[in-house]
Amino acid sequence: MATIKLRQVEKRFGEFQAVKPMDLTIDSGEFVVFLGPSGCGKTTTLRMISGLESVSTGDIFLDDRKVTWLRPSDRDIAFVFQFFALYPHMTAQQNIAFPLQAEGESKDEIDRRVKEVVDLLQIGHLLNFRPGKLSGGDKQRVALARALVRRPAAFLMDEPLGALDADFRESMRAEIKQLHLNLNATTVYVTHDQIEAMAMSDRIVVMSNAEVQQVGTPAQVYYDPANLFVARFIGSPGMNLMASQYGNGIVRLPGANQYVVSPDWRMALGEGLDSDDVIIGFRPEAAHIKPDGNLVGEVYASELYGAYTMLHVELDGNEIVHIRSDRQTRYPIGSKVRFDLDPEMVRFFNPKTEMAIN
Repeated sequence: MATIKLRQVEKRFGEFQAVKPMDLTIDSGEFVVFLGPSGCGKTTTLRMISGLESVSTGDIFLDDRKVTWLRPSDRDIAFVFQFFALYPHMTAQQNIAFPLQAEGESKDEIDRRVKEVVDLLQIGHLLNFRPGKLSGGDKQRVALARALVRRPAAFLMDEPLGALDADFRESMRAEIKQLHLNLNATTVYVTHDQIEAMAMSDRIVVMSNAEVQQVGTPAQVYYDPANLFVARFIGSPGMNLMASQYGNGIVRLPGANQYVVSPDWRMALGEGLDSDDVIIGFRPEAAHIKPDGNLVGEVYASELYGAYTMLHVELDGNEIVHIRSDRQTRYPIGSKVRFDLDPEMVRFFNPKTEMAIN
């Protein structure tokens, strides 16, 4: 498997900057997910790695081999598309074998390698069917088999589960991740679905406005977002973010609430802020309902998600925070609740730069 290196890679369409200069190294055997909203540049980046899109500036390397201007067929990379891209007039077996036939492999070698991937993905019962007779999940398995049979240096996947129903997506997530672990394959995966990104990746590249916002493990981007965009984008709902004021170790929140900052944070806040303004952030599970809690609000809405209840609590008439509570929690709309924050899970942001204070 290959190490993929992007060095100051940029893409422009005329005056429009689709991908701002990017430096990134994807290690051999790593599963990296590009995550972001539509139009952020993640698919364009994937297409530049594959050679389907030319770079405007910068270089791309597979291991130490510069592939910036090589054709896709010369890069030893397999691409799995969102809409399967299977040949409709061929059976599943013929679709899987086609890349090897195009490379001039012998019939015995083709049969052997097709059998290997068919056994790996357990799709032997599909081989004689054409794509029109297959379900969405089965089409995607055949598309994966066609990519695997080539034994490429890296796999690129552009929202391969986007066209599947929810049940299929869940099972296919597990299959793709297990496949990755079995093959130790370098995989670059594009999605706008943060559940896929969190569940499957070794690292996540969060993108917005053609620019990388943060690169980190799922835990890092969730618990330690680099800026306000990542804090809002990751999580469902995203991180609670409140404009507040800080002074003398106390954050003054909306609704006359006050949060006493732990000693570990006081020096960082003193150095990271150039005024009293600060944005405090915490995940819904960082807030704990307590009869003697230091913070107080009024229940605006309550949603049962099955395993837990999500409370939407109003602090000052318009500031809503989300609190993940026990599934048996019952609070009438308009009732007062008190809560505390887990100091280990509280984060702070500079409102001018929108960057996290570390």
